[in-house]
Amino acid sequence: MVPLSILDLVPVVQGSTPREALHRSLDLAQHVERLGYDRYWVAEHHNMAGIASAATAVVIGYLAGGTKTIRVGAGGIMLPNHAPLVIAEQFGTLESLYPGRIDLGLGRAPGTDQIAVRAMRRDPNASDDFPRDVQELQALFRPVREGQRIQAVPGAGLRVPLWILGSSLFGAQLAALLGLPYAFASHFAPAAMDDALAVYREKFEPSEQLERPYAMAGVNVIAADTDAEARRLFTTLQQAFTDLHRGTRGLQKPPIDDIDAYWTPAEKHAASAMLTHSIVGSPKTVREGLERFAARTKADELMVVTTVFDHEARKRSYELVAELFRS
Repeated sequence: MVPLSILDLVPVVQGSTPREALHRSLDLAQHVERLGYDRYWVAEHHNMAGIASAATAVVIGYLAGGTKTIRVGAGGIMLPNHAPLVIAEQFGTLESLYPGRIDLGLGRAPGTDQIAVRAMRRDPNASDDFPRDVQELQALFRPVREGQRIQAVPGAGLRVPLWILGSSLFGAQLAALLGLPYAFASHFAPAAMDDALAVYREKFEPSEQLERPYAMAGVNVIAADTDAEARRLFTTLQQAFTDLHRGTRGLQKPPIDDIDAYWTPAEKHAASAMLTHSIVGSPKTVREGLERFAARTKADELMVVTTVFDHEARKRSYELVAELFRS
């Protein structure tokens, strides 16, 4: 089986606070480090009460400081929200503190709604400059050249590994052109997955960072001792995507016994379409699902996303998945 990594949205569940969410994420990172997962990423989101990773570089520093070996990074930083120099300095600082353990995944979406875009003073057209900004960031991580007037301190010469994130063909084409590893967000945007991975591999150009294509695919996984228990845990994520369809946001909700009483047929169709790549069940069910997903994507690495209300059940899910891979 392929290497396993984790994407954590640092969820704030009902009845808790962002402080508690951050503490739970560190506990989870320490847990999965012991289980042998390869990397642990958090993502930039703004103006979302249920996600506590808005200050992404700060969260990465907290998680890296509380772990020892697992790679920690951004999945990702929404680069159009920031000047490349600022990101180079932030991640150069992280790499200086935790050498050889920091990843920098880059996305071009705002990671929020239009109200927050204005609050961040972000130019709505900034995403048009994403390819240029990625190249500028690459240059800032290279060794300083004679006469170079702008440099990232720390950052220059550290060559923090960059990833391109995407949910469409755009990111796949850019990652291929620049010769960077590519992570596809199939855990919430499955429609273009097959085409994007094919385009990335077909058009890939070797680079200083990467000789051959390296693709990661996101997949929702909820493992429990029984299929029925896992399906009940899954209703937390199903409620969240139903609420997204309704245009409402809030804290993560506890599981419910009857999801069909929560959503309408139209909402079920919309949420289920976004959650196409979700593997939910007992260890046997999850093993079979992961094998099918890995065979379909031919991914070099899988990024597991486990959205479960109860922290101990979430840890148990990652533990069961790790046991499957060890066996």
